[in-house]
Order: sequence, then C-alpha cells, then structure tokens
Amino acid sequence: MEHLILRDLDIPNIAEIAVYEKHGGYNALRKAIKEMTPDEIIEAVKVSGLRGRGGAGFPAGVKWSFLPKGVFPRYLVANADESEPGTFKDRQIMERNPHQFIEGIAIASYAIQCHHAFIYIRGEFPYAAQCLERAIAEAEARGYVGERILGTDYALRITVHRGAGAYICGEETALLESMEGKLGQPRVKPPFPAVVGLYNKPTVINNVETLANVPLIIERGAAWYASIGTPKSTGPKVFCLSGHVNRPGNYEAAFGSITFRDLIFDLGGGIRGGKKLKAILPAGASSFVINVAANEAVLDVPLDFDSLAPYGSALGSASVIVMDETTCMVWMAKKTTHFFEHESCGKCTPCREGTYWMLRLLERLEGGTGTLADVELLASVATQMQGRTLCPLGEFATAPVVSSVNAFRDEFERHARDKGCWARGQ
Repeated sequence: MEHLILRDLDIPNIAEIAVYEKHGGYNALRKAIKEMTPDEIIEAVKVSGLRGRGGAGFPAGVKWSFLPKGVFPRYLVANADESEPGTFKDRQIMERNPHQFIEGIAIASYAIQCHHAFIYIRGEFPYAAQCLERAIAEAEARGYVGERILGTDYALRITVHRGAGAYICGEETALLESMEGKLGQPRVKPPFPAVVGLYNKPTVINNVETLANVPLIIERGAAWYASIGTPKSTGPKVFCLSGHVNRPGNYEAAFGSITFRDLIFDLGGGIRGGKKLKAILPAGASSFVINVAANEAVLDVPLDFDSLAPYGSALGSASVIVMDETTCMVWMAKKTTHFFEHESCGKCTPCREGTYWMLRLLERLEGGTGTLADVELLASVATQMQGRTLCPLGEFATAPVVSSVNAFRDEFERHARDKGCWARGQ
C-alpha cells in the first residue's frame, strides 16, 4: 500500500517543507481552519475510528471531546517520550516526516481550541528534537504556526520540551509533572488530564503516530480513512520489528492486512541464521509473551488491536520483538524486569518492591541458586502486583514475567532443577 505515515520511504526529502507542500502538505490544515469548525473536526476524527497509537488504543476523537466546556486555557501535549524497548516508530516520523506530525498538532490544537501545544520528546533524541525545532520554524515562516495562521484569527505556539531520560515520563501524568518542573512521578487519577492536566488546565495528550494520522482524515475524509483496516481498528499502522530477524525496521501496513508470518518472514526476511521462531513479544518489553510453538496458529492471525486477545496478549504499540529457539525465557524475563525495576519511580509500594523481588528471584534462577519454590514465589509476587499499582508501569512489569512463567514453565523449573541456565554457552 501507499505509505501514509512513513512517507519518507516514497518521497525523498519530505522533511523539507517545500517538498512536503509540493505533495499536499498543510492542505489539511488550510481546510480545517478555513472550512471546518472545531466540533466538525472532532466529529470527523470520531467517525474515522482513529485510535491512539501509543499502545492503549483509545479513540482519539472521544478523548478530545472530554475537555470541559468553557474552561480555558487548554493544552495539547504530543507524547514523544518513546522509551519502550522495541519501539522506534515515532523517531522515524519526527526525523524524516516531521511536517505531517506538526500539521497534525496544529489541526488537533485548533479542534480543541488550544493556543499553546507542547512536544515532550525523549531526552535521548537530540537529533529528532533538532529536526522538530527546524520544522516548526519553517512552518512558522510559512504562516502555518504562530499568529494569525493562514490569515485567520487563530494563533498557535508549539514548544519542544526535552525530557531527561526517564521511562516513567511516557506515562501521561508523570509527563505532565516533569513538564511542570517536578519529579517525573504519576498522579493519582481521577482527575484525568482532560479535566486537570498541564498547569491544572484541561489537556489532551496524544502519541506522535496518532497525530500524524490526523491530516489524512481531514484531507481525504473520515469515510476514506475508516475504509482502511478493520471496523474496530481503522487506518494504517507502523509495526516496529526487532530481535532475531534478518531485516529489523519499521513497516507500515493497514490494520488486519498482515499477519505475524507476513511481518516476520516476508517483510522481515525470516529468522537470523535459519533458526526456528520460538516466541514473540508483540508490544515491546511490556507485553505478554506468545509461545509460538504452542500457538502456531497465531502466526496467521490478521493483526489489529483486538486479534491477539484469544492468545492472551495484545498488539499495543505493535513493537514486535522476535526471539529464536536459542533464547532462554528466564533470561528474557530477567532482562525486562531489570529494565522496569531500574525505571520504577518508586512512588507506589507494589511496583517499587514487586519489581525488586521479581528481579532477585529471576537472578537466583538464572544464576543457579533458585529452587522450585522460587518459581512459585515469582508467579505469586507478579500476580499480586497486578491491579494494585499507581500507574501502568508496575502492571507492564508483570506482563513478561507472568506470561513467560505460564507459557514456558518447564524452562523455569529446569533452571531450578539443573541449577543454572540451559542456554548458557550457546
């Protein structure tokens, strides 16, 4: 299909504003501001079926409509804190197709009547931040951002705010705390950001890829957009493919049009070294692992937001990490848990203590000092964390642990019996 989000793959130098304009760039913004009311834009996004691309999949237009009437100022924050292991789609958009993202911000800001939008970008993305700052300056010079946009009374300022390297700031309320100069720790909800957000004002927070879809909806129509993908998962999706594949990278396809088999063996060129596929993390490090040998049918399931539920997992941000037959699942669980334990903000006890003890137990099992009782205790600690943490980070941390113990329990018990890792030395 035509690339709708990763347009740099089809159009050289589209990051330059003249090239972007030549291919229809900012026509959607012109149409939105001059021909549509804010409510009409929100309704179009609702009808399109656009769901958030950050992982939760919440309908974007519905989120925009949650802002309380008559409360101003209000803010739009683009969440560009792309810190999930295995996720790298937003970086490509910001570096190679930044104007489509900025146009999406401008349209969304007009729709919610926001006059100051922010891009909260991961601190480890200095080049992407520079690309955005340059693109915003170009857009302002052309009259797409700033005062009296396209000769109208609407004004919008866009500020790039660089984070400081904390995974937790990808959580929307921790992001807001960080922007306000506080510790990057989650807020208790409710109230939700739509009511009490940045500077205690109504705030919409959307992912980079989500906003990059908005110009398509306005320019080509909600019905056209809704015709792509499936009825409940509309539009194109960027799939991040990494791990033991020959051609890792970002691949764009309509929801429901490809399967894991297509993604891994066709687009990704198959498993490195001709080895067998063992397991898949479909949504980065925070997802429920799928045992492919036990669920081979999953390879042929059309991928959308809901199709993996029967296999005990979810597509989320579509950050697909592939593992071959040499991968030790205890090692995998330890690797992901180490990340979450390190990135936990420590604010709530279940996450702070739970990730610590999961890591200690996994280190014992992989190091050869674990017991069968430790396997039971590991599963118990993880399940007791679920539903009890302040923000999703603690919940995310349990996903690879609980799912790997359930799907590959024999490997965990083998580590306890054999006093060490079966895969060591391979």
